[in-house]
Amino acid sequence: MSRVIACIDGVGERASGICDAASWASLRLDAPLKLLHVLDRSQYPTETNLTGSIGLGSREALLEELADLDEKRGKLAREQGRLMLDAARDHAVADGIAEPEVLQRHGDLVETLQELESDTRLLVFGRGGSAGETLGRNVEAVIRALHRPMLLLPDDFKAPERFLIAYDGSPTSRKAVDMVAQSPLFTGIPCDLLMIAPSTNDVKLELKQAQEKLTQAGFDVTAEILAGDVEQTLLNEVVMRRADMLVMGAYGHSRIRQMLVGSTTSNLIRQTRVPLLLLR
Repeated sequence: MSRVIACIDGVGERASGICDAASWASLRLDAPLKLLHVLDRSQYPTETNLTGSIGLGSREALLEELADLDEKRGKLAREQGRLMLDAARDHAVADGIAEPEVLQRHGDLVETLQELESDTRLLVFGRGGSAGETLGRNVEAVIRALHRPMLLLPDDFKAPERFLIAYDGSPTSRKAVDMVAQSPLFTGIPCDLLMIAPSTNDVKLELKQAQEKLTQAGFDVTAEILAGDVEQTLLNEVVMRRADMLVMGAYGHSRIRQMLVGSTTSNLIRQTRVPLLLLR
């Protein structure tokens, strides 16, 4: 059975917000919740080879002492991870999850998530740092590597009372609308469907078709076409419409695709103050 997987490490977020978001999604999707902590092997290697970094005249005792310190550091990190998972499990139970699973791995975060991808219905993780700070080093790598829906959190989480879909008519964004329409994740929550493009007849028809699909699925939808810079307009409209979540297709072949490549991806993830749901 596909699970909601909450990654509570590697991106510097408070685990409580990630647990709240993952618990909300788990209950809405009626999917099991798995809490994941990955101990990065690049920072905590299982074996330490220092023979080339000290010099020929160094004593063997020093090498052994340094290796012992690395081993102790790794043990402390593993124990800290276990404590994080215990706290996250208690938090999820308090959120209403009956039996959340926990998993600790020692390895590479992206590789671990790829191994779990076939069992992942939704991945929940933090963007790394607060607004204005450098993104967590794993965030973009995860986005590019996985082909599952991903919910990125800025900080704390609140259950959305309204969400905004960034739509551009591309196959990727059409698929995103289909996924929203077919999923119980947003059932009963009003949404705004927004296109940022010239208001041509083709664009109007594309928007109307997407709106009808969501309306037929039972959504209360407000649809609009706006002009302007895609990235900044989206950020402004999220605030003006009081949307609690931004939803978009990832890596479409359109103007919106420009936001999901290179530095613009970082800008959007860093600047938005609401969770960002990327649909693949």
